[in-house]
Amino acid sequence: MNLMDRIQADMYAAMKAKEKVRAGTLRTVLSALKDRRIEIRRDLTDQDVLQVLRTQVKQRSDSIEQYRRGQRPDLVEQEEQELAVIQAYLPQMMNEEDVKALVADVIRETGATSLADMRLVMPRILEKGAGRVDGKLASRLVREALSTGK
Repeated sequence: MNLMDRIQADMYAAMKAKEKVRAGTLRTVLSALKDRRIEIRRDLTDQDVLQVLRTQVKQRSDSIEQYRRGQRPDLVEQEEQELAVIQAYLPQMMNEEDVKALVADVIRETGATSLADMRLVMPRILEKGAGRVDGKLASRLVREALSTGK
């Protein structure tokens, strides 16, 4: 069963179990997936689905930040619940130490020596991380490593 089918099956199960937040969140995700399928004019691969899920996670994270600034704890809680539902479908992210090791390996492989070489390093890190690397964290670690010459 591919990822999209699993999400759809889980949505039906959540509806039957009357889990409103989970069912609603998965319904929204499926809508975004269908929009993406129409946009690219082909069936979605699991990688396409993961990309849409990451976009949904980013949207929820941004909303949480905005609601916190606006002092809306009720909406923060709702977004956090939805975020947890979506994150359950994503692969486990690499921790900072693993990303540091990956950054060091890629810098060594590419021979990068300055911040100008970030354009060589970042795509390789994201490729090798296979969706398990947080881009912001990787970018920060690459900048630190290349600016200090480690």
